[in-house]
Amino acid sequence: MNESLPANPRRLATASRNWPMRASLAILGLIALLCLIGPLVSGHPYDQVYRDYVLVRPSLFAHPDAHETHEALEGIARRMRVGAETSREEGGVLHITLSAGRPIDPRALRAFERSDVFGPARIVETSDEGRRVSIDILLKRMVFLFGTDANGRDLFTRVLIAGRISLAVGLLASFVALTIGVAYGAVAGYAGGRIDALMMRIVEIVYALPFIFFVIVLVMVFGRHFVLIFVTIGAVEWLDMARIVRGQTLSIQQRDFVAAAEALGASAPAILWRHVVPNASGTIAAFLAVLVPRVILLESFVSFLGLGVQEPLTSWGVLVADGARNIQGSVHLLIFPALFLGATLGALQSLGDAWQGSPGTGRR
Repeated sequence: MNESLPANPRRLATASRNWPMRASLAILGLIALLCLIGPLVSGHPYDQVYRDYVLVRPSLFAHPDAHETHEALEGIARRMRVGAETSREEGGVLHITLSAGRPIDPRALRAFERSDVFGPARIVETSDEGRRVSIDILLKRMVFLFGTDANGRDLFTRVLIAGRISLAVGLLASFVALTIGVAYGAVAGYAGGRIDALMMRIVEIVYALPFIFFVIVLVMVFGRHFVLIFVTIGAVEWLDMARIVRGQTLSIQQRDFVAAAEALGASAPAILWRHVVPNASGTIAAFLAVLVPRVILLESFVSFLGLGVQEPLTSWGVLVADGARNIQGSVHLLIFPALFLGATLGALQSLGDAWQGSPGTGRR
């Protein structure tokens, strides 16, 4: 007998023994944990611009290196109109002798503090009536695991911040689509007849509208509030969910356990909540695995149009688009956000497949 049974509360415990599901959950949990904690310990604010470190390549070693130190020193010396005669590094401290044709104003040394490479400068010795000054400067040590972008911002922090945005968009917008689509499709399928026909005609009419245009209109009318973006995207992604749940409802409605519940006098909402929706959960979960990445990609497109996530915030899709534009000279801008996005989408797809194939989800 291949008929679905009423939902079993032990389904999750049984499904948890499915190793693909556990692996997918572990990957998603690790990514979520990194996105949550990573920016707090990276040492770089996501919107901090390091003008001396533009398009730095990924590295485990601390910056600045000898070349970066020399370039920064030469630039500051030119702005101060002085010459850097000698310099040597010792224990993270740079010893420099500056000289000029006029007395050097100590206040000009503040230029070192404004640099991303150097810390405050301390005068050690002054000679030649102030025209020669020996100073000690503490070097600022920084590590850019994923390198930096075209604006000199730490890519590691930005990828994790983008993960927060993308995961939030995927989960919250999908929750909106799930709530509307499941309720709408279940009611239409169970009611049947003219009510079903009318509700599905409404879905077809909405389908005929350019959904991205619909998103743009909603954002333009109600503004670009962060939460509104989730609701707006979810509000146009429920149509497929409604159709799928309707089809599942029509099938499950013919099963014996539904007929038994009706014979016992169970109300329509009770039957939908206790029997129809739980027995369609496998298909719903499988579709959610497709819906979440689709929502993430839709958010990226909306942000690309200037109607979604705005600078300095970002999302994985926005970072991937930026990386694609700079792939010739800075491939790391594309690789790291694409890896996080791909791992997330793959884990979601695997999770949906594992859930659909687990015992008690309506498949044998």
